[in-house]
Amino acid sequence: MAFFRPRVSREAEVRYHADQEVGKSFPELLERARAAEAALRQVQATSSSAEERRAAGLVFDRALTEALRAAEANQRATFGVKAYDDRIRRRKGRATPKGAAWTTEVERLRTLREQNRLTGIARDVLPIGTAH
Repeated sequence: MAFFRPRVSREAEVRYHADQEVGKSFPELLERARAAEAALRQVQATSSSAEERRAAGLVFDRALTEALRAAEANQRATFGVKAYDDRIRRRKGRATPKGAAWTTEVERLRTLREQNRLTGIARDVLPIGTAH
């Protein structure tokens, strides 16, 4: 008696291979984010204008977003091709050492990006009593 074992969907295979390709660029994207952070800290350390601080903060935000997308792709690919169709496989994938490491990295990058969005991007400050 043969048991039916469902194959992985074609869509899952395509997404898996796409995530593998995107994930390959993670180290260089992370290095770009580090360079953008260093540039932001340098601009913040000098008494520069709000426009320069805002521009540096936005560059850092874009670099973090790209690195985060690559880390999420690596995370999904690490979980395996079956995890694209099955939530139990995703949960089991997070429990592996590599899956847990990628999950931690994704959470770290998300936290860093949110912190930058809250405090790192200079806002236009209007004097008190003026209207928009």
